[in-house]
Order: sequence, then structure tokens, then C-alpha cells
Amino acid sequence: MAFWSSTSVFTSKVPRKILFMFTLSLSVTYLFYSLMSCYNSLQFPLQENYVYQGRLVTEETTFVTLREKLYYASTQGFPEEEFTEAAAAEKTTAISTIKDHAEAEQRTLEWIRTQASPTKSASVYHTTALEREHQEFSTTDSELRVNCTSDYGEKKLPQAIIIGVKKGGTRALLEALRVHPDVRAVGNEPHFFDRNYEKGLDWYRDLMPSTLEGQITMEKTPSYFVTNHAPKRIHSMARDIKLIIVVRNPVTRAISDYTQTLSKKPEIPTFEVLAFKNRTLGLIDASWSALRIGIYALHLESWMQYFPLSQMHFVSGERLIVDPAGEMAKVQDFLGLKRIVTDKHFYFNKTKGFPCLKKPEDSSAPRCLGKSKGRTHPKIDPDVIRRLHKFYKPFNMMFYQMTGQNFEWELEEGSEYHSSQD
Repeated sequence: MAFWSSTSVFTSKVPRKILFMFTLSLSVTYLFYSLMSCYNSLQFPLQENYVYQGRLVTEETTFVTLREKLYYASTQGFPEEEFTEAAAAEKTTAISTIKDHAEAEQRTLEWIRTQASPTKSASVYHTTALEREHQEFSTTDSELRVNCTSDYGEKKLPQAIIIGVKKGGTRALLEALRVHPDVRAVGNEPHFFDRNYEKGLDWYRDLMPSTLEGQITMEKTPSYFVTNHAPKRIHSMARDIKLIIVVRNPVTRAISDYTQTLSKKPEIPTFEVLAFKNRTLGLIDASWSALRIGIYALHLESWMQYFPLSQMHFVSGERLIVDPAGEMAKVQDFLGLKRIVTDKHFYFNKTKGFPCLKKPEDSSAPRCLGKSKGRTHPKIDPDVIRRLHKFYKPFNMMFYQMTGQNFEWELEEGSEYHSSQD
């Protein structure tokens, strides 16, 4: 009886232990296969992320390189043709990089497809998602190839214009600004708002260099300042545009203007003859363009009808020669740029009488303006200079009051201006 009792206890406990072990074994097996089947689906998002990160790094590196190249090109010579050739070569490199990147993405996509086996439905879903991501990348790359010109970027209407004045130092200012990596300026004077307005804004925009995001498009045409309809036309294009005016002692400016004309037409009358209607009576000929340009208050009045002074910046042509870094700091602040162009970028050329540009990290010779700049002024009768100072004085006082700046041109009375920056 005791035997049968112990046997029944044994038979009742053993099946339960076996059942428990069997159940546990099945659970572990199921969990193992579940994890194996989910392996690929868990792997896909990581692979997509790696592809996406790789693309971001590639694009960021490309654009950093472009900006560096643009900065390098801007510090080399003035001809636009040289920059176009360099930009074309860089474009070929950029497109090659994009193609290589697309091929790498395609190889990644094919590898992922070969991994899809245990959970076919999950792999199809993630492969489809990656293909969609790949299409989005391809669209972006396509747009990059379409929108980027040989200069990289987009052609825009200028956000800032150097509107004057002739023989005030506008070329020197423009070339100094072009050293800045965030400034892109057309080299030649477009003369759109005074001579070519009928050609339309599309024609004008096409003259501009291409810019990347964060860069400023600029141009300079000094005759705008004395063109009656230029303020209204510029305002209709962009009422928030920034205007830069380089001014200089009007007497010195007039002599420089005459010197330039004399170099082209040696047969013209002397400065003294052109400056007076009747020298005996002391009647100055204010209709002569060389003298009329220097009546700055008269011209500024037209601009103030369309633009507030907060959108205008006046550069002293004299200080641009003796302290180019100081004037450039003010201009960069006005344009909202970092002060990158500093005294390290300038070298004073005693022969020419004005600063030349140089790259601070380079030991090469400074880059000066062309032979047409820095001409020696002819000797002018001191009595004529004195009379011109007297003529301009009330207009200068009015100009100081309008701008809120004193350029101290009256302190130069009595000088003969034998030579100066042309």
C-alpha cells in the first residue's frame, strides 16, 4: 500500500516538471527566432541614418570648400574671366563629388536589398522608405546642378550699391570689399540706372556674380549719385537697399577728374580755363561737370527724398587713403559684415600715394590698383584753388549739416594739390 502511494506521488510530480521544461524551451526558442527575424528590420534605420549623415557631411564639406575658393578667387586679380575659369574647374569637381556620392548611395541600397530575408514584409517596407529617401537626395542634387552657375550659387539683384562719387575712391573701396568672403561684386560698372535702364531688371541681374546664402551682392557706378532719376529707379527695385557714397574734397576731386580727362584728351583747355566763365570777374562755371559733381548737398537732396540717412553710409576719401582699415571697419559694420578686412590687408605704396591690398597670410607683393590710378595732378594756379574753396564752402557746410559729419575740407585751403590719388 505504501508502494502504490509513493508511486502515485512520483507520477504526479514528474509530468509537471517535464511540462514546465518543455514550455520554457519553446519560449526561449520562440524568442530566439523572433530576435533573428527582427535583426534586419532593426538594422535598416541605422543604415538609413548613416547614409543621411554621410550626405550631410559631404554637402557641408563641399560648401565650405566653395566658400574658401570664393575667398581665394576674390583676393586674386580683378579680371572676371580668371575667376570664371577657376569656378568652372571647381564646378566640375563638385559635380564629380555628387556623382560619387550618388553611386555610394546606390551600392548601399543594393546591399540592403540582399539582406532582406526572414521578415520579407518588414524589409520591403524599409527598402521602400530608403528608396524614397534616395529619391529625395537625388532631387536635391539635381536642383544643385541646375541652380548652380559656374560661380556657384544664385544671381541676385544687389543689396548694396556704391553710388558715388566719381574720382572719390570708389574703385579702391570696391576692391577692398571684394577681399571679404561674404561680398560678391561685379567688377565693371553696370550703369544700369543711368544708361541701360530700358534693358530691364533681368538683364541687370544677369550681370551680377552668383552668391551663396549669407553673401552680399554689390555693384558700383559712381555716376548714379548725380543722375536725377537714379534714386527713384533704385527705390522701385529695392526700397531697403544700402547705399555707399565715397566723398572727397570737391576741389581735389575736380582736379582729379580733369587729370583723367586730360590723359585721354591732351588737347583740352587748361583747368583754369574750364573752371571759369569769366576769370576776371571770378565767375565760376558750375555747369562744368567736373565742378558740378562736387556740389554734394545738391545731389544728396534728391536721394533723401527716397531713402533715409540710415540706409546711406558716407566714406571719407581722404581717410580711406590714410586709414583704410578704419574706414573699412565702418563700412563692414554698415553692411552687417564681420570685420574681416583689417590693417593686415593693406600696404601703403609711397610711389602711388595710396594703400595697396595684400593677403595677410601671404608674403607675395601687395596688389595695387592699375596704372590709371595714382596719376600725378597738374600744377594748378593757387589763386584758382583758393577761389574754388570759397565757392564750395557754403555747399560743404550744408552737406555736413545734412549728413551729420564734418569732413574738414576747409582745413585743406591753401594747398596746391600737386599730386594725389586719382
